[in-house]
Amino acid sequence: MQIKKAEFVISSSTYEKCPKANMPEYAFIGRSNVGKSSLINMITGEKKLAKTSSTPGKTQLINHFIINESWYLADLPGYGYAKISKEMRAKWEKMIRGYLLHRENLLNTFILIDSRIEPQQSDLDFMEWLGTSRFPFVIVFTKCDKLKRGELASNVEHYKKVLKQGWDELPQMIISSALDKNGKDEILDFIEETNKVFKVIEH
Repeated sequence: MQIKKAEFVISSSTYEKCPKANMPEYAFIGRSNVGKSSLINMITGEKKLAKTSSTPGKTQLINHFIINESWYLADLPGYGYAKISKEMRAKWEKMIRGYLLHRENLLNTFILIDSRIEPQQSDLDFMEWLGTSRFPFVIVFTKCDKLKRGELASNVEHYKKVLKQGWDELPQMIISSALDKNGKDEILDFIEETNKVFKVIEH
């Protein structure tokens, strides 16, 4: 898939305020500072589509972008950021879960994982919730350019071992780097194939 057009649509505080659910949709989410905005900009080929920041917790609403006028990309707030109030964290969690539970056109959630760090409980808990709720998701390991090949392979293998403790079948995993553009084709190919499922459902 080639992205020829990517445009910001709306920022929403609840799923009810999101755009009409008439196109396939893909959500991107991860712990704060995981490199989500950089990844979105990389796969869309737009340097400033999603706002990047060195300050974690920049994304505070559900941001929708329309891609090639045929599918939606939803940028969700990060989780696991310690420096916000419990009240705000609970508000974000309610917003995210409400969106995931009620967004009928959502075909897949891409969960971004920093490839450099140990498996985090907040990520594992979130994946478990998605799994028990039967929501499909793909793990995208980010910032892979910051590791040597052997370190990266070791970290990913370790992550698989941790997941296998609670999962019979592991989700699909993609290795990515916003700097080297690794993972771009895999993500877009996945979306292109999954879009066909939406057409079958619709017609």
